Amino acid sequence: MAKIEGIRVANYRVLRDVTLGKLWNTQKATPLTPMTAVIGKNGVGKSSVFDAFGFLGDCLKLGVEEACDVRGRGGFQRIRSQGSTGPIEFEIYYRQDSSARPITYELAIDVDSSSRPYVARERLRQRRKGQRHGRPFSFLMMRDGRGLAWKGDALGSEEPPDFDLDSISSRVEQPMEGAAEESTAREEVALDDKRRLGIATLGALKQHPRIASFRQFVEGWYISVHADNLGNVVQFMERQHRNRFRSILQRVAERLPGIDNADTEHSPDGRLLLQFNDTGFEDPFYAQQVSDSTLKLFAYLLMLEAPSPPPIICIEEPANGLYHKLLDVLAREFRSHATGRRGTPQIFVTTHQPYFVDALAPRETWILEKRDDGFAAIRRASEDPIVESMVNEGLPLGNLWYSGYLRSRRRP
Repeated sequence: MAKIEGIRVANYRVLRDVTLGKLWNTQKATPLTPMTAVIGKNGVGKSSVFDAFGFLGDCLKLGVEEACDVRGRGGFQRIRSQGSTGPIEFEIYYRQDSSARPITYELAIDVDSSSRPYVARERLRQRRKGQRHGRPFSFLMMRDGRGLAWKGDALGSEEPPDFDLDSISSRVEQPMEGAAEESTAREEVALDDKRRLGIATLGALKQHPRIASFRQFVEGWYISVHADNLGNVVQFMERQHRNRFRSILQRVAERLPGIDNADTEHSPDGRLLLQFNDTGFEDPFYAQQVSDSTLKLFAYLLMLEAPSPPPIICIEEPANGLYHKLLDVLAREFRSHATGRRGTPQIFVTTHQPYFVDALAPRETWILEKRDDGFAAIRRASEDPIVESMVNEGLPLGNLWYSGYLRSRRRP
């Protein structure tokens, strides 16, 4: 399953310019881990990190203009970093699988003369087979809705060399300065709507399998699981995975404190009811009678056991409302699924709960803080050798955070 090794966000809310993990031009950096946790105080921008994932997904599904307006974002000017005049920018560095060459996706969103957001630049690039140094080959390059795309799946030496985006003419019908000779693998692209992503249109065409793979990857992002949609999840899993659903229910129930068994029952009006057998009681309880925290934990565990999980799972503040002794169990469950068998999802969480942080390793923990100018700064806990050493000596990371050892020693 595809995994993100690094992400950069610029000019998005308080994220003026933050990078997590490894990018194509920072090869010495350590990639993101299968489970990544962003910790920080209230108001430092943890929600903005996850909303960046959601915004990219909405740009793909809805177009950039509508993505700026939905989910209470309030439009482009509200989400662009205060005082910034540049475009909102994203960079994703990911692998389709562990043996694949990494691909970089770059996106810049700006406003036109009528103050409407549009796709200013878009690029997908990957190193050729055997290429270890130099700039990756761009197989999709777009500016203002026009550009070039290369067909097929392989990047061979017979393909024309890369060129700069600035060489793309404002009219795709005219020759492009600096472009190589015509190639049967290359096609010129002109979109009718420059507010739609190029990967949304070209990713639906079979002659662009690399673009299609990235589009499918993004479409699975930003999964939010809550107890209030648990019934829908249960109905979907029983309908789509009927043979495995019973065993999944049992495995999940075994991890819930005080629960002996979980099952389903069809009501006379056709609804699917979720019921639990509680320790010490003969008659089962239905979901409506179970505590919110138990349902929340059940929803997380059920999501992790799904036969076909999404590639990226983002969960904001999973520790809220849970008994503190369950947080270590939950964190370990997240990590176990993220690092388990092939095809498991990559998990991103945010939290400010020290008991949850206790179960994290420094390399999978990112500390988000406010700088003096009001924008966010982020760093990996493992970058501090003192913190790394103290954790190796047996001190829990959450305890170090609560005690102030994870605070930046020098204000950016």
